[in-house]
Amino acid sequence: MVSVLTVTAALMALRLIAELVLSALNRAEVRRHADVPPAAVGAIMDGPTYRKAAAYTLEKSRFGDLSGIFDTLVLALVLFGGVLPHLYSEIVTWGGPETVWTRVAFILIAMLLLSLPALPFEWWEQFRLEEKFGFNKSTAGLWIADKLKGTLVMLAIGFPLLWVLLSLVNWAGPTWWIWGFAVMFGFQILMLILYPKVILPLFNKLTPLPEGELRTRLLALGDRTGFKASTIEVIDGSKRSGHSNAYFTGFGRFRRIVLFDTLIAQLTPEELEAVLAHEIGHYRRGHIPKLIGMSALMLFGGFAAIAWLTRSLWFNAAFGFPPGEIAPSFLLFGLLSGLVTFWFGPLGNVLSRKYEYEADAFAREAMGGPAAMVGALRKLAQKNLTNLTPHRWFSGFYYSHPTLVEREAALARG
Repeated sequence: MVSVLTVTAALMALRLIAELVLSALNRAEVRRHADVPPAAVGAIMDGPTYRKAAAYTLEKSRFGDLSGIFDTLVLALVLFGGVLPHLYSEIVTWGGPETVWTRVAFILIAMLLLSLPALPFEWWEQFRLEEKFGFNKSTAGLWIADKLKGTLVMLAIGFPLLWVLLSLVNWAGPTWWIWGFAVMFGFQILMLILYPKVILPLFNKLTPLPEGELRTRLLALGDRTGFKASTIEVIDGSKRSGHSNAYFTGFGRFRRIVLFDTLIAQLTPEELEAVLAHEIGHYRRGHIPKLIGMSALMLFGGFAAIAWLTRSLWFNAAFGFPPGEIAPSFLLFGLLSGLVTFWFGPLGNVLSRKYEYEADAFAREAMGGPAAMVGALRKLAQKNLTNLTPHRWFSGFYYSHPTLVEREAALARG
């Protein structure tokens, strides 16, 4: 009979091989068009910008391969080297045999320690790779402060949440995982409201969009599309990166529009209106509740899987943990679930792309034509050095949005 560890090692190897093959195919496709881009791409980017975008894509790809190999080796060492069981046995001795807080401490400390080996790669990506192509705006002090604040937020939220989830095993018995799903799903909904009000201001400054043409246009757009937001705010994304974005947070009367200051600097008011119309399209076409519903189903399945694995005597024992202990099952599920969900990524991307096309169509209708949306997408592609010629397999696995060429064609078809 094939052992659990053998299956785990095989899944790790298969995912890594798939990632490296997809990355190599994508680089080959980029190099194939590096000198003479396709006509549709040439209409979007000039020669120098396209070559810079290709160089950026190639360098990110090579760095991603190195980082992926390193992460896989670290995970293998942790899973097969007895590190986690040793850590668990040390931490649970701090309390009694049934003490919940020591189990919570084990999960949080393990997560914290597992994040440490990747820090040099994150630093290199920010201060070497992104810096080389003009995107990094952060400083070493800000980067360190972000990491420290992120850790404190994780501990402040993670400890009470995990304590409740692990305590449910004693409170609710065999049905704990159903109540655990309800707690976690309720927490996620609550965070849609609290995140922009409580957590985001710890890292970024949010200011109301000042009076002027842009604010007038955006408010008028909301009126004519039947979309109301409590406020329009500008986030100081430029203090960390030259990349740009726009998004909504919250829902109902807590809904707010957030624009990156870099986005405002890059686009005209009409183009910003088109970007906002696209985001409104996601709401008006019902994508948000559908995505929340799908997330709930996956979360429900995840809790069911954790409960089943905890009851299975072979799962914890295979990795050196005591059978039936819920805390190790939680951690192992978090570490291993990606080995399976990776292969379902293309299915999620198919649905995501469908929604993006629908939101683009809504923006086209709201703006009275595709010109403003096309102009915004082109500028964003140029400013962010977007890869416009990805390999179709790579795109299928990693792109939640259609390529710009595909989006322009759909916008033009009407």
